[in-house]
Amino acid sequence: MLDTDPLAQSETVLRDLAMTYPQATEEFPWGHRAIKVKTKIFLILAMNDGVLSTTMKLPDSGRYALTQPFAQPTGYGLGKSGWVTCTFRSGDELPIDLLEEWIDESYRTVAPKKLVLALNARLGGAEQSLTPPPAAVPPAKPRAAKKPKASAQPKAAKKPAKPRKKK
Repeated sequence: MLDTDPLAQSETVLRDLAMTYPQATEEFPWGHRAIKVKTKIFLILAMNDGVLSTTMKLPDSGRYALTQPFAQPTGYGLGKSGWVTCTFRSGDELPIDLLEEWIDESYRTVAPKKLVLALNARLGGAEQSLTPPPAAVPPAKPRAAKKPKASAQPKAAKKPAKPRKKK
């Protein structure tokens, strides 16, 4: 029998998406679904009493996320580190596209660089990061030609020492 609860279906959609990322694994610490890359969590999904919670690390879009009525800083002091928890109740409309973008950001934030590069290659080689590219650096000014060091120049012949006068 299929679960027709929209929140449970949304949890499954988000879980299935998260599991497509390179080396994503699923564990159940604290009784919640935690999706990890290597040993680091990038998504927590919890379904309790008809309420779905999603928790992700959002260093780039966290400030925007916290303007949404369903989002708040994650408890236990994790909100200070960019973690955001989104809570949805029965009848709420889930912004699935937005949550998918945030899962991507969270994965890219905690995953080792090698895995992010593998993900980029899988997506067509383009950098698919939400992080803006670094500011363009102006070209360096051409350097003036260096003068050869004194040691590289031939030494002048020394004058013979004058004889000392005896007292």
